[in-house]
Amino acid sequence: MTSNMALFEPLSIIFFTFLFLPHIATSLEACMTSYCSGSVVPIQFPFRLRNSQSSTRCGYPGFNLSCTITDNGRQPILRLPISGSFLVEGIDYQSQSIFITDPQGCMPQRFLDGFSVSGSPYLTEFSNFTFLNCSDTAEPAQYHFPCLSGVDYTVKAIPTSAYMTVPSSCSVMKTVMIPYLQLYGFGPLSGSVQLNWNEPSCGSCEEEGGSCGFNSDTGLDVGCSLPQKHGIPRSAKYGLVIGAGIPGLLCLIVLFCYVCNRMRDYGRQHLHPDTEFSTLINTQQRVVKVGLDGSIIEKFPMILLGESRRLPKPSDNICPICLSEYRSKETLRTIPECNHYFHANCIDEWLKINATCPLCRNSPEESSIAKPSSLPSIVSPSPLSSSSSSSLL
Repeated sequence: MTSNMALFEPLSIIFFTFLFLPHIATSLEACMTSYCSGSVVPIQFPFRLRNSQSSTRCGYPGFNLSCTITDNGRQPILRLPISGSFLVEGIDYQSQSIFITDPQGCMPQRFLDGFSVSGSPYLTEFSNFTFLNCSDTAEPAQYHFPCLSGVDYTVKAIPTSAYMTVPSSCSVMKTVMIPYLQLYGFGPLSGSVQLNWNEPSCGSCEEEGGSCGFNSDTGLDVGCSLPQKHGIPRSAKYGLVIGAGIPGLLCLIVLFCYVCNRMRDYGRQHLHPDTEFSTLINTQQRVVKVGLDGSIIEKFPMILLGESRRLPKPSDNICPICLSEYRSKETLRTIPECNHYFHANCIDEWLKINATCPLCRNSPEESSIAKPSSLPSIVSPSPLSSSSSSSLL
């Protein structure tokens, strides 16, 4: 049974730890969603709007936005370290994508100037395109740029390859890298540019309707705070599952240990029945014989203290059992084997369950009890018992 309890204690600690663990709240930075006046693009973590959100913990490093004045009101602006500033037309927080365009409405010119996302947390795939200046003003089906064209010429772009054929009416302007995603969904090449990011990863949190943010006031660890839904909260569900599962597991472990112990004891009894029986008898005898009989205890001398409270050993003025100082008119009892004094009531109760002196642990012998000469000379008859008590003046 001792081994079972030793196993139960660490398991109980694990149980209470897991039971209350779901109730520990995650400290996410609480920052409200912001807007540039006139814009419908929500600005939230990992983005931070400089002018509206003063705390730097409202956004992830490299995701700062600002507001600028346009014909349609104030709009959010993203600044790339190499390519400059771009208008933000939209942000998809679930797919972790941001859509940007040229504030002047001519994205192809930004491509010719050299578009790059280096030094920023954003990613995109690029493809080579060659820009052509053609005297033929007829507009092709795609990849022509009115913002770069004039009355008597047209600027076009064709994919760069080894088999590229330049029309005779065109001259090569420049071969540049254009975002690969630009070719699909935003053609011709004058629309928005889609950029993506991997870190911080908040897409799954947004899909569940949660709020992404920092776990603490320091560091870059990000967590998700899910809204409370109708019914039992998720943390409470975890608590119920763990609260029901851990006790059940503990019960199975304790039951298994109990069955194993019973099987082991059963096997021992059948292998060594005589040894087991003798061991049981000896154990019972040891358990029964732990104190002294009342008749033996009554033979120990008693002393009734006088007003002076004098004892053979002046330093022994405190009962070692109850730790109370001896007072006049109190009855003491001494153990003749070692001549130690105690309150009569204290030593009587002690000797009923312990057959040894509380101080020296010696066992009183029958021979010392029977000999009157072994008693101290200060013992004399007392009003309590003329045969077994004495008074010390």
